[in-house]
Amino acid sequence: MEKQYVIDDFKMGESWRLFKIMGEFVDGVEALHDLGPAVSIFGSSRIQPDDPVYKSAEKIGALFAKNNFAVITGGGGGVMEAANKGAAKAGGTSVGLNIFLPFEQIPNEYSNIKVGFKYFFIRKVMLVKYALAYIIMPGGFGTLDEMFEAVTLIQTHRIKPFPVILVGSDYWSGLLEWIKSRILEDERISPHDLDIIQIADKPEDVLKEVQKLVII
Repeated sequence: MEKQYVIDDFKMGESWRLFKIMGEFVDGVEALHDLGPAVSIFGSSRIQPDDPVYKSAEKIGALFAKNNFAVITGGGGGVMEAANKGAAKAGGTSVGLNIFLPFEQIPNEYSNIKVGFKYFFIRKVMLVKYALAYIIMPGGFGTLDEMFEAVTLIQTHRIKPFPVILVGSDYWSGLLEWIKSRILEDERISPHDLDIIQIADKPEDVLKEVQKLVII
């Protein structure tokens, strides 16, 4: 039986796992290298279809698909399912980059391009590399991880200054206020670093923010 804690598996004599890692990179690049303009949409896998956040994510996915963007998600349920569903039903390219977990993550049925990953860090590379904007819906630790990954890469000039848009001022305003009152006030970041993050409430405004900053 394969071990659950995959990061702990790099021990003497187990360097062959590096070939698995390379294989996952190859699979991701081959599937996505000619994807065209795309946005990555992040958010909780635990949100149900009757939740307003689910409905918002579905509409956002549809709007981007109708405006010639592929929609990339983590391929699971909740926000990911909603965004893939919206894109697929609008006739667009709907990409699901699923992570294999011992619980919770089951691939949704609405992605028409599917790639599976064992390693989170490879999946995150694909979610960042092939998108021109990052749409952050309400979510938990995984969503925060993905958001700050994109923000840090932009801040350190490792990727272009693509839009990072937080959807839902009621959900995200507390975090932004803490960033301003603690991190900025303590000079852990520069004032212009705050410009990396935008906030929007309506799906149409999310699309407009991206179209304003991204030309396709």
